[in-house]
Amino acid sequence: MIFYRLDQAGNKERSGAMAERSQNLQDLFLNTVRKQKISLTIFLINGVKLTGVVTSFDNFCVLLRRDGHSQLVYKHAISTIMPGQPMQMFESEEAAS
Repeated sequence: MIFYRLDQAGNKERSGAMAERSQNLQDLFLNTVRKQKISLTIFLINGVKLTGVVTSFDNFCVLLRRDGHSQLVYKHAISTIMPGQPMQMFESEEAAS
């Protein structure tokens, strides 16, 4: 199914299943730490602190590998995610020019 919406100038834009999906910041962040196997500290809203590596994620949860076990963490329970090392998600201005 294809949907159209109007942009600010009143032009038709394609949306829905056939539209190009731009990656949001959350997905970009999680995919970067997953690919680079960066250790994370995840703070939950109840104060619990989890440390591990993201092995997978979707719209609702993150699969965290810690101490040889996988732990499914629901995103609605996450307060903060802190990478264990500095990371670069975007091209620097110098590299782009």
